[in-house]
Amino acid sequence: MNMQQLLKQAEEMQEKMQRDLTEAVVEATVGGGLVSCKINGHKTLLSVKIDPEAIDPEDPELLEDLVCAAVNDAQRKMDEKLRSKLGSMAGSLPGFF
Repeated sequence: MNMQQLLKQAEEMQEKMQRDLTEAVVEATVGGGLVSCKINGHKTLLSVKIDPEAIDPEDPELLEDLVCAAVNDAQRKMDEKLRSKLGSMAGSLPGFF
């Protein structure tokens, strides 16, 4: 494979990865379903759902902790998903991996 073909293939893979990042979505739920969130592959928070039972005016820190836990778990899941995706894409570049 010549260098020009290799560069073209790498560019196509980069474009595909950008599309995949935009389309990839993961959801994380914590607290037995009290809080859930969704993020995309750019790690942009898309939504947060809070069960009314999670809202305790006497303990706002609990809700804060649940939201943080849900976002952190979603980011961890997305990292795993992207690592898996990158590994499979890297394997398609002949002679490099």
